[in-house]
Amino acid sequence: MNFRFSLIFIGAMTCLLAACSSTPPKNSAIIQDSEQVHKISPIEYLPALAGDYFKLQSTAVGRPYHIFVRLPEGYDANTKQYPVVYLLDGDSLFPLLAPTHLFLTYDENLPEAIIVGIAYGGFGDINKRDIDFTAPAADGKLGIDGAPQFLKFLKTELIPRIEHSYRADSDTRILFGQSRGGYFTLWSALADPDLFYARIASNPTVTPGQTRFFEAPSLAPNSQGLVAVATGTRDRETRMVFANRWTSYWNEQPNSPWQSKHFIIENGTHAATVGETYRQTMIWIFNEQ
Repeated sequence: MNFRFSLIFIGAMTCLLAACSSTPPKNSAIIQDSEQVHKISPIEYLPALAGDYFKLQSTAVGRPYHIFVRLPEGYDANTKQYPVVYLLDGDSLFPLLAPTHLFLTYDENLPEAIIVGIAYGGFGDINKRDIDFTAPAADGKLGIDGAPQFLKFLKTELIPRIEHSYRADSDTRILFGQSRGGYFTLWSALADPDLFYARIASNPTVTPGQTRFFEAPSLAPNSQGLVAVATGTRDRETRMVFANRWTSYWNEQPNSPWQSKHFIIENGTHAATVGETYRQTMIWIFNEQ
């Protein structure tokens, strides 16, 4: 009797296990949906940031960069070319300023643009902004002087890739840099004036090699560009003094290679009011076109 009961019990359990294995678990749809979701970049679910992403190994610099691209609304429905805004420090500025540009098209009638964020992939040791954005100078630090290589990366690797892959207007490139990125933005105007139509230096660092910013460009520009320098009233006074001196100096030069303007951001801090800097300077740039 016990042997017969054991056989019945084993048979029942075998059937139960077979039924369980053939019946999907209650959460299987969620699991399948999850797998489906991961085939799509999560950024596609943030339409104000949606566009493209690729990792670019730089020969000029010898390191990779993470490149985020926000495409204009309606990009796929037309064939027109767009201005391109290149954001240094894309790790933080791309998710902040790409949506800001979209809002400016709504509220300020700013033209749509392709927004390119140049990122390192982190804020730790992987982030080499101090090297990439600093130019060689007598009062600089050895090894913290990679601006020429980074500029070469922009000119010969990133910009050609962007203009080959997207409908980018090569006559309306704009470079935006904050703090040390602002230093690089101003330095690049001297090193290669025609590479960008307009440049925005937000609360730029002013050392090392400050005297270089008052010397003639390395290359003679073919056309006059635009350079906006913005400083917050709550940032260091030295930055405010430098910005005022720099813009005044170049605006007083005969045949100046660029038209420059100093934007004073009232109650502005070093970093937290970068969105307002973007708004004011972008409106000026597109009004000057």
